Amino acid sequence: MDRSKEKTTAPYPPVGPDEGQPLFKITTQSITEGQAEHKPLEENLTKNEGQIGRVSGPAYLPTLSMNELYEKVFPSKPPVVEGLLYPGVYLFVGAPKVGKSFLMAQLGYHVSRGLPLWGYAVHRGTVLYLALEDDYPRLQGRLYRMFGVDGTEHLRFSINAQTLGGGLEKQLEEFVRERPDTRLIIIDTLQKIREAGEERYSYASDYDVITRLKRFADASGVCLLLVHHTRKQQADDRFDKISGTNGLMGAADGAFLLQKEQRTDNAATLDISGRDLQDQRLYLKKDEERLVWELERRETELHKEPPDPVLEAVAALVTAERPEWNGTATDLAAALGLDIQPNALAKRLNVRAGKLLLDFHIGYTNTHIRTGSRIRLVRV
Repeated sequence: MDRSKEKTTAPYPPVGPDEGQPLFKITTQSITEGQAEHKPLEENLTKNEGQIGRVSGPAYLPTLSMNELYEKVFPSKPPVVEGLLYPGVYLFVGAPKVGKSFLMAQLGYHVSRGLPLWGYAVHRGTVLYLALEDDYPRLQGRLYRMFGVDGTEHLRFSINAQTLGGGLEKQLEEFVRERPDTRLIIIDTLQKIREAGEERYSYASDYDVITRLKRFADASGVCLLLVHHTRKQQADDRFDKISGTNGLMGAADGAFLLQKEQRTDNAATLDISGRDLQDQRLYLKKDEERLVWELERRETELHKEPPDPVLEAVAALVTAERPEWNGTATDLAAALGLDIQPNALAKRLNVRAGKLLLDFHIGYTNTHIRTGSRIRLVRV
């Protein structure tokens, strides 16, 4: 018997149930051909490994193109007080005994009850007021004089807190976890939460303090309002009166400066400046009986954004009778009847999703799938 011929026959017997179906498929493809077929896969693996190595390398700088930025829909962060106070970190600054704590109590009360303040719309939510220079009897008397016995469970006080780096972050995180509707946290004063022995009046130290607090505020979506003092020296820029270095103002999202001509005056100015705020100056007067601050006038009126025809068309499409819409950008452009390219429409809504939710109570999502993108509009 020729043993060489024996080796060239099928090496695996037919063992499948369907008569002669082998367990393994026999191929006559050569090793060279197999390598050629799998070469693209190997190249892709090598390419992916290279990309992973590049991304994880210390020299990698993550970037987004302008078009990629427009493709994203960022979580909406509604204002605490429209045109006045937004999620982030803000300084509230004034000389000692100028009336800062009374104004903080007034602001906290209005936010906790959703009451308009000086004509500004207020979004209701839980407020935490760390009154670290007060005691509970003084707080009780102050609140009673300002608001009588008309109290609220959504305005909460503490006269003790840990320092920043000594447990404060965990305390605030736990408070927000237990009360997810928290909108505003007032810390009165900033100096009380700075760590003992911390280098004072250093730009790096001031910047770091605000940055750490901002990290918490951005992650939780709340507004942190830090009460602080002014310095005695005069300055050309009124915000240069903030005690400490420019690191505080540089890292914060904005600042409020409460000033009087004379300490005994019952009139004051409130200057406002911030990244997401129109610069404003308000003229206030304190009610001598109730000790609340009342608005006398504004130096400049708030800019009013013109109507957005795209958002108005979406609001006409998604109504109480038809509270939900699903489809592609092309479908939506046709449904709205607007002269706008589907891609441009999707990008515009990606950018304006927060405004759509705030003004028209319509939630927007744009989900990318293999065949394109899917838009969902829901009335909330």
